[in-house]
Amino acid sequence: MNDPDTLPEAAVHQDRVPGGRYWSMVIRRGFTLRLIDREGRANVSMLLYNPQNLLERYNMADTLKGQHTSRLTRGNMLYSDMGRVMLSIVEDTAGWHDAIGGITRDADIVRKYGEHRYQQYRNDFYRSGRELFLIELAKWGLGKRDLVANLNFFSKVYAGADGVLHFDPENSRPGDHVDLRAEMDTLVVLNTAPHPMDPAPVYDPGPLELSIYRTPPVTADDYCVNFRPENARAFANTAIHNCQG
Repeated sequence: MNDPDTLPEAAVHQDRVPGGRYWSMVIRRGFTLRLIDREGRANVSMLLYNPQNLLERYNMADTLKGQHTSRLTRGNMLYSDMGRVMLSIVEDTAGWHDAIGGITRDADIVRKYGEHRYQQYRNDFYRSGRELFLIELAKWGLGKRDLVANLNFFSKVYAGADGVLHFDPENSRPGDHVDLRAEMDTLVVLNTAPHPMDPAPVYDPGPLELSIYRTPPVTADDYCVNFRPENARAFANTAIHNCQG
């Protein structure tokens, strides 16, 4: 499935999120969310919550240590802090997604790009990843205490030989996409602010296109479920949760 415009079934929803904006939706089990970096310069920061129990949310530490990795790509599953799978990465053309880089704060944006207030620049004003998350989280009754370590899709952060973290600005190419299959009903909250390590000298984050499409049933030979033994156990925990729901 290399063509981001070719879905296995007709999309039930499509949207476009400009750079420096936000979006959220509950992705129901049985559906997949496709993210498309149409221009090759997007950073998609994401948080995940259980809409039936908002205290359950994506857990970065369990996701990484459970799968013995510091980055995310096809085969990886995104664990909640209850040991369940929220989303699975079933397709990925970028090959590397950041799970450790975090988000920008207001002070980071001002220091790096200057201050562009709404009163002067209107819709062209600058906002940080943290501010954008808080705006969108408020729509679901969530706030500062609900901010946890986030994902950054299409961004690559790696450790060099000297142990210093580096950002690869060439990681994502125009048209790269990633497909996230919902293993349980999942509230997805995202924004398209710049990555905090992006060396670009101007505030010009890329836009995101997204689609939601129906997902075929998960089979016994599923790539993600069998990617790690821990994935199979987490998937089984999720199956129990879905039966109870």
